[in-house]
Amino acid sequence: MQNFWTALAIAGLCVSSVSAQTRKPAPSAPKPKAAATIDVSRPKAGTLYRLRIADTKCTTIGSAFVSGEPLHVHTAGDTVFAFAGIPIDSTSGVSLTLHCANGDSSKTRIAAQRSTYPLEKLTVAPKFSAEPDSALTLRMKKEAEQAAAVSRAAHNTRRLWTSAFEVPRTTRITSGFGGGRTFNGTVTSRHMGTDFAGAVGDPVRASNRGVVRLIGAFYLGGNVIYIDHGEGIVTAYLHLTQQLVAVGDTVQKGDIIGKVGATGRVTGPHLHFIARYGNITVDPASLFGVR
Repeated sequence: MQNFWTALAIAGLCVSSVSAQTRKPAPSAPKPKAAATIDVSRPKAGTLYRLRIADTKCTTIGSAFVSGEPLHVHTAGDTVFAFAGIPIDSTSGVSLTLHCANGDSSKTRIAAQRSTYPLEKLTVAPKFSAEPDSALTLRMKKEAEQAAAVSRAAHNTRRLWTSAFEVPRTTRITSGFGGGRTFNGTVTSRHMGTDFAGAVGDPVRASNRGVVRLIGAFYLGGNVIYIDHGEGIVTAYLHLTQQLVAVGDTVQKGDIIGKVGATGRVTGPHLHFIARYGNITVDPASLFGVR
């Protein structure tokens, strides 16, 4: 069967041979796609980065996504930009999906810079390295979902910060982001955060302005605080001995929100600090450059 446009063209030719006054109008040209160029160096896998969208065919951008996470697009003069996260395992790159308000859409590939992370060997109490039973598995799954729900919901919160993020502690870093971790000789996970040195009771400060969304006592993370900073950005503070805020509190950058502890799965007292863009966990070092 002939397609619609072929049938219309044939009909037009037939009519034109009889009368020009009854000629069918030619089909309109297809609308331009929402193509865009990306002004960003190859982002390192596992980081938060600033993305400038240039030469887009959109009169108005309806929505945009990278790695399945929505972008919060801003305009500054002639510059259209957004912050995006790239998963730590995205060594081949990710796609920007752009939707125009008029319905057009396109995908643009963003190449990723590969990263290598060290392997760290740890020794912990046997109960923390043994295969969890069904009840413990269910508990850890529930706690992970609670944290993930905060990250998803952060896309619905307006931007609450107006200046750069800061470190929650000014002490030395004892373990960096992204390294593979072996517990009692078995590789079990990556270190998806940054550890800051501290003694039990030392202060922990909010990295930026935000709303406390989750307070909990987690099996792995111990006493935790999750803060929603808006536009998809969340920070978390783990292994605390004390939580000095409550769910719903609005905190300012630098406020003391808790105290260093050794709760959960730890080898000693410290602060484990997490940064996320939606459900993408990123290197906190990349967050500190965000404004």
